[in-house]
Amino acid sequence: MSWYDVSVGPNLELFNHVRRTAEPEIAENQYAVIAPVAHCALKRATEETVVGERSMGDARYDYDGLVFGWFDHFLKGERNGLLDTLPRVRYFTMGTNQWQTSESWPPKGARPTTYFLSSGGRANTLNGDGRLVSAAPSTDRPDRFTYDPMNPVPSYGGNVCCTGTAIQAGSFDQRKMEEREDILVYTSDPLTRGVEVSGPIEVTLYVSSDARDTDFTIKLLDVYPDGRAFNLDETIQRMRYREGYDREVRMEAGRVYKVVLGPMNTSNHFAAGHRIRIEVSSSNFPRFDRNLNTGGRNYDESQGVVARNAVHHSRRYPSHVMLTVVEK
Repeated sequence: MSWYDVSVGPNLELFNHVRRTAEPEIAENQYAVIAPVAHCALKRATEETVVGERSMGDARYDYDGLVFGWFDHFLKGERNGLLDTLPRVRYFTMGTNQWQTSESWPPKGARPTTYFLSSGGRANTLNGDGRLVSAAPSTDRPDRFTYDPMNPVPSYGGNVCCTGTAIQAGSFDQRKMEEREDILVYTSDPLTRGVEVSGPIEVTLYVSSDARDTDFTIKLLDVYPDGRAFNLDETIQRMRYREGYDREVRMEAGRVYKVVLGPMNTSNHFAAGHRIRIEVSSSNFPRFDRNLNTGGRNYDESQGVVARNAVHHSRRYPSHVMLTVVEK
């Protein structure tokens, strides 16, 4: 797996699912390696690996040795000692740019840490008043934006695969994207000490819209002291499927809905002086297909409608992001 592959979040969910539910012999033979590269790019890591615009340092690893040793053990039946030294999970932590190992995902001792979305009602753009804070705000000053499917937010890097030249996978400075009024930006204060986030990321939003159906998108970013904002992971929720993919439930105009967005995963060290950022919007195209907001069949429609969407945040509507923090 790799941090900028389209399937890293679902694959880690599957890894844990098999470990929990499969028969012992199958469960015991599940292992994971997560590199800081894009899809099928494990062997492109160098002494100075750059993924998108962000340097990952020396991300090299003997993938051939691992794969051939695995095949020799499981296909040829060779007793080559592979599993005697193979860690359950080997993962690369961005920021410190180091390989680490663990016997589980998330690593043992990791704990959930919550940041709440807050603003004075104007979190639009990089220059808005959106903040990530330690407690839910007392009053609801919702952040509103207009999503026009004829002018979706362009994808810029991220966890992608197999798009040809449409999108380059990886980590890019998102500040140019954050000039758009249809992106809400919530940023923490500068960190007083380094924080390692290694594990699942879950975002809970309380949202409303005047459309019968729309999307809400999320990005997690590491903001450097000089302002550069590098994307770590991203996800989307199509509102008609908020109760499950086995049923479609349209929205009622103005009603506030709770949605939980996932699965996202990362391993990133936010250094002292850096800030944690969440972007909220309703499109990330063509990484995700755009929602035409009609409540109809997006796949054979060509005309969309503009949606006026809102994110609510208060004690009643505690929109928040849950990060998995590993204490060092």
